[in-house]
Amino acid sequence: MVKKIQVAIDGPASSGKSTVAKLLAKRFNYVYCDTGAMYRSVTLTALRRHVDLSDQDAVIEIAKEISITFQPAEDNQRVFVDGQEVTRDIRSGEVSANVSAVAAIPAVRAQMTNQQRQIACHGGIVMDGRDIGTTVLPDAEVKIFLVASAHERAARRYKENVAKGIPTASLAEIEKAIQLRDQKDSTRAVSPLRQAADAIRIDTTKMSIDEVCDSIVRIIKKALA
Repeated sequence: MVKKIQVAIDGPASSGKSTVAKLLAKRFNYVYCDTGAMYRSVTLTALRRHVDLSDQDAVIEIAKEISITFQPAEDNQRVFVDGQEVTRDIRSGEVSANVSAVAAIPAVRAQMTNQQRQIACHGGIVMDGRDIGTTVLPDAEVKIFLVASAHERAARRYKENVAKGIPTASLAEIEKAIQLRDQKDSTRAVSPLRQAADAIRIDTTKMSIDEVCDSIVRIIKKALA
């Protein structure tokens, strides 16, 4: 029987986590779970329902109520809330500006974490986020922590938005938003962004996606051996 393991990839916004995780999942024929998309889906639903995000009870009810599902696509992963596709909508500036507040609510995190652990329980999973190696999958056989400079991450986000035809802020505005997001994610009381003690840190600032993937592939193969 072929051994299947859990691969946890953490890091700040736009450090390349999702892109790398998708490529690794495809390489090893593993399931890819985009945890960030789950929190974004809760945030989008709350915004669409005009729920005050400071009303934690209302946001928690949404997290309990909605069904978040994924479908693989040729160049990406499609995200659905209650059967309606939200792949593009969850990447809007408004969702990006508010998702940290939603993700910081303990009961929302507990709800999402339970779903994520169920998806990962049999191994053969690549999961990315901000607390995968520290909280969601603390026993993952491979833990990676990706970092890059705020300027490089802003440039990536800007190019990605332009390529997808998503209305975008200026590079300077995106960099400022990323720095604010880092600060929020690193200082929140519940499951803050931090590197697991046994995670391997990779600075992707001057690396191509292929170079990052190749380095992690070697780590995974070593763990499988």
